[in-house]
Amino acid sequence: MANDTKDRILDAALSLFSQKGYEGTNIREISASLGLVKSGVYKHFESKEAIWNALLDKMIAYYAQRFGSAENLPPVPDTTQEFIAMTMRMAEFTIHDEHIIKTRKLLTLEQFRDERARALATKHFLTGLTDMFTHVFAAMMDKGLIRRDDPEMLAFAYTAPISALIRLCDREPEKTAEAIKQIEAFARHFIAVYKADEDKND
Repeated sequence: MANDTKDRILDAALSLFSQKGYEGTNIREISASLGLVKSGVYKHFESKEAIWNALLDKMIAYYAQRFGSAENLPPVPDTTQEFIAMTMRMAEFTIHDEHIIKTRKLLTLEQFRDERARALATKHFLTGLTDMFTHVFAAMMDKGLIRRDDPEMLAFAYTAPISALIRLCDREPEKTAEAIKQIEAFARHFIAVYKADEDKND
């Protein structure tokens, strides 16, 4: 029961922080959104800063488990079609999962205030994606699926436009369906360009 209440507090904090920012949210608002008094929150967290740090810990674990990380790499596809399907699964998840959407908004707001948020924003919006896809592309080269090139540069070139389209969905949700189509079209174009020569006609 205590853990359930802690999770509810963190979920409420995520919603409020992603809307109003850390500085614009107080413990009273978090407690009121849950039908609790302030002491009910303080029973589980000693301060707003403690909520903030626990929330970031929870979201790091949530993202790594469901999307992937340097420690939880996605499986390497056996075909280029599997690679496109993997890309779309990852894109659909990060575009539609409410916790991930709120986390992106929170990091966007707080990256200029908080050092930890800044580091996480860099990881989630840039370096983490590049690291994961560097591994995937290197392994796909070893399998003969795509031609030899610098896997890190390929990963950067591949993930940057997709990341930009995902951020577009956050800003303009009405363009989500169009953005998803663009992501798939880009993935197919990328594979057509970099597919191993012997597989070009497949």
